[in-house]
Amino acid sequence: MSVVTFDMSEYREFFRRMERAARGDFRAEFELYIEAVGSEFLRILQDEIVRRKVIDTRLLLASFERGGDGNVWSLSDGGLTLEVGTNLEYAAFVNDGHWTNPRGVARRWVPGYWEGDRFIYDPEAKTGMLLKQHWVEGAHYFEGALRAFEPVFKASAEAKLREWLQRFFEGV
Repeated sequence: MSVVTFDMSEYREFFRRMERAARGDFRAEFELYIEAVGSEFLRILQDEIVRRKVIDTRLLLASFERGGDGNVWSLSDGGLTLEVGTNLEYAAFVNDGHWTNPRGVARRWVPGYWEGDRFIYDPEAKTGMLLKQHWVEGAHYFEGALRAFEPVFKASAEAKLREWLQRFFEGV
């Protein structure tokens, strides 16, 4: 009868390092990395809003800051899922485009006033503008930010993975 013996001693060190990483070292670093990725995406998104010259960016930009009004920043499952975005109702209209009036409404009055070439909505104003029904093309800032973010994220993730492999599993 033939016997084959496998020396698993090298794997003991690998499994020891895996257990250490799973206990917290790696997980904690991964959570920090995910938060940094989310912050970087929000920065790129804000840059894209400015670059595309989206009108009335104050609230929109603030909604894409961690902790800003309207901001969505949620970590779940111990930090392994990060959801970022905004709860501002008009953000999707600005991004995707919209009709100036509800369906079936050819014209509507919007109270407000003009400051230079910018209209300021003011429900108490005696002046305003008459909106005729037409399509307003979206700024598509979200899609632009995703396209700009993808190569940044890919390079960052590859570098971080190499770093983690060296730190947690070097010599295994």
